[in-house]
Amino acid sequence: MIKQWQEWFKSQHFARGSISTRYALIEACLIGIFSGLAALFLKEGINFLGSYRLQLVDKWGAIAVLPLFGLILGSMAGLLVENVSPEAAGGGIPQIKAALARYKIPLSLKVAVVKLIGTILVLGAGLTLGRRAPTVHIGAALAGELTRFVPTSPEHRRQMIAAGAAAGLAAGFNTPIAGVMFVVEELLRDVSNLTLETAIVASFTGAVVSLILQSPLSLSEGILSSENLYFIPQDIPSYLLLGVIAGVLGAIFNRSVLFSLEWNQKLKIPLFVRIGVAGLVSGLIISFLPSFFRDNAGLKDFLIKGELTWEETALAFLAHYILTIIAAGSGAPGGLFAPALIMGSALGYLVGDVEGYLSGSSAVATFSLVGMGALFTGVVRVPITAIIIVFELNGNFNLVLPLMISCAVAYISAETFEKGSVYQHLLRAMGMELQEENNDAQDHFLSHLTASDVMQSQVETISSDLTIPKVLELMTVSHHRGFPVVDDTDLVGIITQSDLVKVDSTNTRLKVDEIMTRNPITVMANASLTDVMYLLSRYQLSRLPVLQDSRLVGIITRTDIIRAEVNELKGDRGFKPQPAYTIYQTCSPAVGKGCMLVPVAKEDDFRGLFKIARAIATYYHYEIEFVRVIKIPKHQDPRTTKVDTREARHLMHNLERMGRKAKISVHTKIIVGHHRSKIVMDIIKTQHINLLLMGWKQNGESDEFIFSRLIDSLINQAPCELILVKLGDGQSYPNGGSGSFLVPTAGGPNAEEGLKLLPAFLSIYPENKFPPVYLTKVHSPEETNIDFRNLHLEVKKLRNLVKTEVNPLIISSPSVISAILHLSQSQNAELVILGASRESLLQQAWYGNIPESIASKLATTVIIIRLPS
Repeated sequence: MIKQWQEWFKSQHFARGSISTRYALIEACLIGIFSGLAALFLKEGINFLGSYRLQLVDKWGAIAVLPLFGLILGSMAGLLVENVSPEAAGGGIPQIKAALARYKIPLSLKVAVVKLIGTILVLGAGLTLGRRAPTVHIGAALAGELTRFVPTSPEHRRQMIAAGAAAGLAAGFNTPIAGVMFVVEELLRDVSNLTLETAIVASFTGAVVSLILQSPLSLSEGILSSENLYFIPQDIPSYLLLGVIAGVLGAIFNRSVLFSLEWNQKLKIPLFVRIGVAGLVSGLIISFLPSFFRDNAGLKDFLIKGELTWEETALAFLAHYILTIIAAGSGAPGGLFAPALIMGSALGYLVGDVEGYLSGSSAVATFSLVGMGALFTGVVRVPITAIIIVFELNGNFNLVLPLMISCAVAYISAETFEKGSVYQHLLRAMGMELQEENNDAQDHFLSHLTASDVMQSQVETISSDLTIPKVLELMTVSHHRGFPVVDDTDLVGIITQSDLVKVDSTNTRLKVDEIMTRNPITVMANASLTDVMYLLSRYQLSRLPVLQDSRLVGIITRTDIIRAEVNELKGDRGFKPQPAYTIYQTCSPAVGKGCMLVPVAKEDDFRGLFKIARAIATYYHYEIEFVRVIKIPKHQDPRTTKVDTREARHLMHNLERMGRKAKISVHTKIIVGHHRSKIVMDIIKTQHINLLLMGWKQNGESDEFIFSRLIDSLINQAPCELILVKLGDGQSYPNGGSGSFLVPTAGGPNAEEGLKLLPAFLSIYPENKFPPVYLTKVHSPEETNIDFRNLHLEVKKLRNLVKTEVNPLIISSPSVISAILHLSQSQNAELVILGASRESLLQQAWYGNIPESIASKLATTVIIIRLPS
């Protein structure tokens, strides 16, 4: 009992949950908690090293401490990144974008830990990079690691990684809304419900965790008081100017970072040397600058509050520009968010100071904050995120309008100067060209195919009370190696060949119910094919039942997925089919009581089909319409595509000549199109076809072979009577009357129709060579008190209709299939007539698959009849 419970919990709970969204919000909440903790640890680590560095400066002097501190800690960070996780280098945003675009970029716990420690070392050493982009990278990496512990499908994993990035940004800035918008605007560019819900939950959780652990739970009170922030319409030209300057400088900054990175890579020196030298150079430069340059966080406050002169502010902009390029070009783990905000603040202060000098306005603080958003937009190209970050940091609505003006203009001017954000250029430098379609999961053909698109809708099922010997016999005649177990239309389990190997197959009392896998892993019909592949791979399955409202509607195997991929390579998707086009047509007098449609494929024996069609048409007084469909690729237009019709025309000419000789109205048609089944169905519906006669093969290259989608779709959908003809080896029907007709009877209208058509099939022979007919009834040895009166009545009725010997054959056998095969051989049957239900050829017997087994085992002709419903 415990084992069964564990099996249920593993298969049902985790497997089905991994491709549903039921646990997505809980997972997003966990991601937010971990990201908030990581952001706090990162901040405190940087503050600890930074404070210690400043203490040493006060004790020993800047020139003695800063270069050495930068060299040692920078080299340590480089050694860690280079030897443990090279993916942790840089800011991390390009790595996240590449991973979300399905590049094989690791996002794991190792990446998160190395990024965390490396960023603490680099920023503690005094390099002018930011901690927010690394926080985003760490959040995404932690999310990637969590999705390995909690089963998550590949598509949902992308949303979880994006949620981790949102939580990282929210925790780093204490701006939960900006975290969500950054995912939507820059990373995933997806506004689906799952993306928004998980990003919102993760961002909120990350920001709350960060706030709780740092201080009492309250949002930012703003860097400046409200009276210092205001907007007047007269300042709009200045905000426009600020946007233009910020956009151009942002584009120039991006180019400078790329140039520095490429120059460092050309030097072919180890990463730890590059970062160490960058720390050394940065320390030397900062040691000669004013003291406020030694604390980046303090510098930002000085700039925003206007506590520096315009000369010091200009120096701050220039120095930060140079120092950031040096640090970023070395590949050090650190981001560009903070440098962009600090430089933007300095730029806004300068523009505001000039505007105040000209107009007497004192809105320098507002310009300083707007400049942060404008330059951030020029670098990262996310204007909405920039607006929200600055607004959330201050919570003042007076900033919204000037931010919208400057950020929009900055985006336009930056894109005009050079298209693409700094992260797009960094990815291109890494050899990854991300385009819009690559980021859109729906463009990947496996993503927009669903389980219902590739499943086999005709499923061989068995009942739970079937004995194991019977299952083994069924498996020997079926091409499947596993069967769903169904009771009262409900899926209760699945049994595979591996299950049968573990039991005693000679135990006649052992039943399926005792060894089957209960509550198997299933998938809903609308599940994406990527989810199906994920389940097959993760749980090492060979087949996956497909459900629709708890009802079994199909099954998917690995072969079905391979077939879908082959069709993709052949171009069998993405093009809207054009209407079929008739390129050849002949008509005879419409003198029949009805019309019979006979599609003829290239591989068919048209002479054998014509004999049977002629016999049926004569019996019913029908006309015959022969159709040859020439299939073309779906991206081609049937009206304009050139096709070779010589073989098809020769075929139609022969059929027309044979019709004239038999004095039957024969119509012929050659049609060019994409879907043969659709063309046949359209003819049936538009021309009021009474009967459809088709040839089919057990093996062959034609799409006519048994169980093809063409045959099964016609069995399921054709509104008229359907007769399938499989000619025997060497097309032996008729063979001169030396054989017999075998008609298994199990009751029902389809079997009765077979008996009704016997005179037509006998008419192919000369009257003195009619073969004997055997009506067969197979029953199980376990059955008692069987009523054979209907069989004898059918025999008596048939004897009055045909001028040949008609005999009943009653046989007791545990297998319908084996019995029919034995009788066919012992009675030298040259024709076997079966009735088929509308459910298709795959569901013809209470046990096994009668049509397939007869077709595969017999060399004789088989005719299957299915009446319209």
